[in-house]
Amino acid sequence: MRNISVNRVRTKREMNDFLRFADKLYANCPYYVPDLRMDIRETFDPRKNTGLEFSEIQPFIAYDAEGNPVGRIAGIINHHANEKWHTKNVRFGFVEFIDDLDVSGALLHAVEEWGRERGMDCIQGPMGIFDFDKEGMLVEDFDQMGSMITIYNYPYYPKHMETLGYEKEVDWVQIRIDIPKEIPEKYARVSSLSKELFGLSVKKLTNADVYKRGYGKKVFELMNKAYSPLFGYTELSDKQIEQYVKRYFPLINNQMLPVIENDKGELVGVAITMGSLSYALRKSGGKLFPFGWYHLLRALKWKHEDKAELLLIAVRPDYQGLGVNALFFADLIPIYNKYHFTWAETGPQLESNVKELSQWKPLHPTFTKRRRCYKKKL
Repeated sequence: MRNISVNRVRTKREMNDFLRFADKLYANCPYYVPDLRMDIRETFDPRKNTGLEFSEIQPFIAYDAEGNPVGRIAGIINHHANEKWHTKNVRFGFVEFIDDLDVSGALLHAVEEWGRERGMDCIQGPMGIFDFDKEGMLVEDFDQMGSMITIYNYPYYPKHMETLGYEKEVDWVQIRIDIPKEIPEKYARVSSLSKELFGLSVKKLTNADVYKRGYGKKVFELMNKAYSPLFGYTELSDKQIEQYVKRYFPLINNQMLPVIENDKGELVGVAITMGSLSYALRKSGGKLFPFGWYHLLRALKWKHEDKAELLLIAVRPDYQGLGVNALFFADLIPIYNKYHFTWAETGPQLESNVKELSQWKPLHPTFTKRRRCYKKKL
């Protein structure tokens, strides 16, 4: 394909094309799970996204000669991340394109040039502004259902990246487990020892805990400590924490969000999990109105899907290796059985994080859905 034009999104029509393009591209794909369009739109709105206080973001949309959208991408510069990691990286995210090298090449070139204009010397992605945004291009297992927290893409995507001179920076994998009917003996034994030796206990948060007693903020502050050394991570600001508490805690059943405290009442671990919304999001088509809200509410409150999402686990560094994860599993497995979940899947885990990956061994995990962050020198 020739005569590709890539525009910096400035008009309402261009933004609508940006928002709708992925849903059109994956219209006949049974594995794609759409984002809520409202969430994508708010990503680019400084009034809604506090991450834009220290980041720049620019969406682009590609058109063919007839004016039809054929691809999209966003350029992102997280200045806090560049300062922390001593880099000059421009990131790309929200990347979608038809199977045409002219289109993918033009989109990535647009972000490369946008980054050069701002003094960047390397491009990496797919990544978002923050580590909790969707990141990593799918490079294996294209025939499995996606999720609300991960990227799905067609098999031709990584082929384009390699042809265009991009190389691997890091990979993430996901872990799939079948929910056992009983707590594995190792978890039962270790969790009992952790309570006895280290004074640890499981607490279930109430809404009053989250919003009035500051536990919502404590959860994200703990994540900042636990995830600080991980690839690309930048600590959440107080404004971001406030935003995340308001946005995400209302979606989560508190019974599926165990936190661990020590004998001083200090928060030392948190596991955020929830029932999958993949099928509900597919039914909603990425839109809350007029009827999308019903499918999401039904999945959250009334009829659970058979999959649980293990969104994240964070343990304070000085308590890692002291049985905190065993406490999580000992608490969650009976709850998952109560809600009739038959299997669970984690979010993406860095393949180099051996300590994190090894904790799943008693549950006989399957490693699946490898995702890749690509890089290229500018």
